[in-house]
Amino acid sequence: MRLEHGATSRFCKAVFAGALDLVFPPTALEGADQPQTTGLGAEAWSRVRFIEAPVCDGCSAPFEYALGGVERCTACESRPRVFARARAACLYDDASRDLILQYKHADRTELAALFARWIGRAAADLIAEADAVAPVPLHPLRLIRRRYNQAAEIARPVAKRHGLAYLPDALIRLRPGTQAGKSAAGRRRTVAGAFHVPHGRKRHIEGRRILLIDDVFTTGATADRCARALLEAGAQAVDVAVVARVRAADDIAI
Repeated sequence: MRLEHGATSRFCKAVFAGALDLVFPPTALEGADQPQTTGLGAEAWSRVRFIEAPVCDGCSAPFEYALGGVERCTACESRPRVFARARAACLYDDASRDLILQYKHADRTELAALFARWIGRAAADLIAEADAVAPVPLHPLRLIRRRYNQAAEIARPVAKRHGLAYLPDALIRLRPGTQAGKSAAGRRRTVAGAFHVPHGRKRHIEGRRILLIDDVFTTGATADRCARALLEAGAQAVDVAVVARVRAADDIAI
């Protein structure tokens, strides 16, 4: 049997990976001994509260039950957002918080691939209509300290897996600032005028539907400001996909 070059390469990689697993048995991403196919142990997997339909089309808040003909929650109806739609893979609670904080602050970048798969499932309908994927940017000073942009590390595999254009520098952050512990109004003030599309990147934005990727959705203030900058640069529309969202804006300080 003759294998083409690409098939030979994949076969060799599979054999090598299998050999490594025999020498160094894989552990779950949260440290358990026996990972599931997703990379989490059975206990950790069971504790993550994934968001299932029905959800608000505007912010992905879960509905307790389907409301005939109702697509948006009262918050989205009373205060329309700049971005068009949002999806979140899970609720931000004790189980998901630990994973996300490890990812953001403990160099656990291997979690990015897992989170990208979660978003791929939760935001499948948005991905199907997207032209390009862009991450929420970090301010350069924050990027130097952290050494990587957590949103970009998730956005890259999402774009690659679904064959979408990846725009890592579509947005830049002009002003530093943290959202942790702030009220909804404080979060809006922090990000007011903070994001900008460089002139040279506008041609990659114009007329396209952009899927904006971030790790956590709290009040939507950051997503709104990013969406505004993208729309002003000529984007057709902006949707948002995140790993997790809080149940209520003031429940958790991130």
